[in-house]
Amino acid sequence: MERAIDTQIEDLKKMILLMGGHVEKSLAQATLALLSRDQSLFEEVHVIEKLINEDHIKVDNACMNVLAKQGPVAKDLRLILSVIKINNDLERMGDQAVNISYSGKDYLGRKPIQSQLNDIQKMSEIAGRMVKGSLDCFVRGDVEQAKKILLMDDEIDGLKNKVFKDSVAHMKAHSDDVDAGLDLILIARNLERLGDHATNIAEDVIFAFTGKDIRHGGKFG
Repeated sequence: MERAIDTQIEDLKKMILLMGGHVEKSLAQATLALLSRDQSLFEEVHVIEKLINEDHIKVDNACMNVLAKQGPVAKDLRLILSVIKINNDLERMGDQAVNISYSGKDYLGRKPIQSQLNDIQKMSEIAGRMVKGSLDCFVRGDVEQAKKILLMDDEIDGLKNKVFKDSVAHMKAHSDDVDAGLDLILIARNLERLGDHATNIAEDVIFAFTGKDIRHGGKFG
């Protein structure tokens, strides 16, 4: 016999997936605008951010409603607490995409540095896969796949370091490109932060379905 809270938790998962879709689209639009040098696409990022912010409030209210009316315990409580945390991470991802759009607009007003854009694109693609993958893991309760998501963060960190190093080297050799180089560093930094938030979601999946807190060096093995 299905419990009322089971239906409500499924509804929360659907809301989180919808919000995650908005985050994925926002990141994709910001990246496409940068790579295609289309300023108008950056405006779409701000439109999507409003949807993400609306989602954020809806999910928070829905979680509070379940906590107040159902008094969940054990795994149910962990799931709802994880939804609250995931909701906050997704909202912050929306903010990161907006930050990318701001830096991207500045970058498009300058002489382009093509050499770092391939790494920026790779970072965005990995971050997008992490967002989608971590949320899929949450909906399916797939702890093993969530562990793999954690390892993807190392790829983003490595690419961010490469963008930093290459941009600094370029700026030293081409002083006129300092502003453009700094824009790319900021974009890479925001992509790294976005990956960090996706990592947080993967950690929440492990906590929700195993009760193990692997933050700050905790073991998941």
